[in-house]
Amino acid sequence: MDSTAIAPISIPVVLFNLSLGLLLSVLLAIYYTKLGDSLSNRSKFAPLLPLLSMITLLVISVVKSSLALSLGLVGALSIVRFRTAIKDPEELMFLFFAISIGLGLGADQRILTLISFVIIMGYLIARKAINKTLKLSPHNNLYLNVSLPLGSENNESAFDFINTILGEELSKVDLRRFDTDGKELRLVFYFKSNKPSTVARIANRIQEKYATALISVVEQNNLLGG
Repeated sequence: MDSTAIAPISIPVVLFNLSLGLLLSVLLAIYYTKLGDSLSNRSKFAPLLPLLSMITLLVISVVKSSLALSLGLVGALSIVRFRTAIKDPEELMFLFFAISIGLGLGADQRILTLISFVIIMGYLIARKAINKTLKLSPHNNLYLNVSLPLGSENNESAFDFINTILGEELSKVDLRRFDTDGKELRLVFYFKSNKPSTVARIANRIQEKYATALISVVEQNNLLGG
């Protein structure tokens, strides 16, 4: 068997696979743009998915015709280094989905690719509909940073005031940091909430008494323990 021999490639078949891959990946991009949960700029990321699918499809269509080309591809990819990290798990999932479309169609597994695409997309749409119907919005892991000028008050009364407000507005809150120099009290609380209005209401209630209070809320979904 000659490993350098290149099997003939059917141009009509490749064109059909590219067209089908473009259709599926465009549908994937539309879903990601309209219904994705990623916080990144989905409108700029989504158009890359069809390109990724078609490039993967083209590469697989070429290298499957020759063992030598397949080995060459492995060698070429072994020296490639990607410096941009994918921080959002959803982005990584859709990247793998787009690559899988290209792999399946490039290997001429059209029926399997179509069935898998329908099942996966059906699951994603059903999950989104169920979450919306049952209002199962994901909770954000938040850190509330408060700096209060003490004036004539002591630490205990100022802390009790903040603690009372948080207890009334939130079902659960944890104190993570307590700092004071006698003139200013600095507090850090950890809590979960999926309602921005709750955060705004807490800030307004604090500033009604402490007009010069510094308040910041930071989302930390990727921190351990968050």
